[in-house]
Amino acid sequence: MLRLAGGQVESLLDELLPVEVRELPAELAALDRLLADPRLLAPITQAWAQTARGHGRPTIPMASFVRLMVIKQRTGWGYQTLVREVSDSLHLRRFCLLPLTQRVPDESTVRKLVRRLGPETVNELTRVVIGKAQRETRFRARAVRIDSTVVEADIRYPTDAGLAWQGARALAREGRKLAGRLPGQTRRVVDRSRQLGRTVRAISRTLVRRTGQRRDDVMKLNAQAGRTLARSIGEARALAAQARASARGRGAQTKLAAARQLEELADRCQRIAAQIQQRSRGERIADRLVSLSDPDARPIRKGKLGKPNEFGYVAQLAEVTTNTRRGARGYLLPAATAPGNPGENRLLPQTMAELDRLRLRPREVALDGGFVPGPTEQTLARLAPTRTFISGRAEAGSRRTRKRLARYRTGCEGRISHLKRGYGLRRSRLRGDQGQRIWTGWAVLAYNLDTL
Repeated sequence: MLRLAGGQVESLLDELLPVEVRELPAELAALDRLLADPRLLAPITQAWAQTARGHGRPTIPMASFVRLMVIKQRTGWGYQTLVREVSDSLHLRRFCLLPLTQRVPDESTVRKLVRRLGPETVNELTRVVIGKAQRETRFRARAVRIDSTVVEADIRYPTDAGLAWQGARALAREGRKLAGRLPGQTRRVVDRSRQLGRTVRAISRTLVRRTGQRRDDVMKLNAQAGRTLARSIGEARALAAQARASARGRGAQTKLAAARQLEELADRCQRIAAQIQQRSRGERIADRLVSLSDPDARPIRKGKLGKPNEFGYVAQLAEVTTNTRRGARGYLLPAATAPGNPGENRLLPQTMAELDRLRLRPREVALDGGFVPGPTEQTLARLAPTRTFISGRAEAGSRRTRKRLARYRTGCEGRISHLKRGYGLRRSRLRGDQGQRIWTGWAVLAYNLDTL
């Protein structure tokens, strides 16, 4: 059952506290006034299943949940740390509308609600905040600057042998679980993680040599790791087939679900083994898998000297502002994302759709140098801006205007850095493409609330 608000926050115990404790700090007090608007919770009501709104066990108050997530995104705490810190702080308890006599929601409750609401609900909350700014502060978008950044996945740096080692260990673990559910003698998935661990260490020793032969030696060791992983894949598929054949009577659905899970893992490991073979033959790998736990993450090259290769997702951020002066601060639209390593022009239609949805018509558009002029002009035709500036391209107009827009566009780099340092956009702690969109959505929402 959906609950938007909780009970009374104040109690007789609050009267015994000093005034300094009962009053929120200025920063939290400003956020408290903004989040007190009941219209901000309308997207959650619409997203909740109609049949579940009045039935079942009551949820935690959604007003408290949104405030907990805003605190989490601004501080960078994990779920357990968030619950512990809010429980120990009188100011945070009061801000999250949790009485002193009530327990703070369990971290698993908050974590599951984040996934249940999904990315579109968070994006709708962001649109409501921008609409509130237009109504109450007379915000008018006169300029927009657009740039994309990499949101890193929460994975280790991938190597061929390292992925093979992780795959063999995961196959053996899931195979043991499935074999424990089957009666009688079953096929066995041999744990080859120790053997592959020795291969990984041999590759590390080979790489420190100062001989021209080390690359060929590493390729041979990688091919050996791929063959070892292939044997574990065959055993896992045979065990899954045995589980499907013996799935009868009570517990059949559990066995079938475990067999499906093992087969999905075997498919991912098969991709890793195929990638190792392709690399041995010198073939180009078009859609490389870089993680078993986060299969949607992809390698991304942005031309950075410090980080030539990043692994994660690309998010395009658009900030609408009232002017192009130094230090201009505006509101971020819901981020545009797509699987893989999309170019700027592939994500631009999503950004234009957000501008149309919010009825924003900025007169000036400042873009990164990665945008191609021809397709960009076609996409921006509906917007019909007076000036479109693309960094590094020859543009018409006065020198003063070009310098002003170039300086304004450069501010987007600082805004992205601010989001990564202050709102957790550097690395998504939620797995998968949907998890990354949820994480990015909460970061954008927390930033817009601070701006409002």
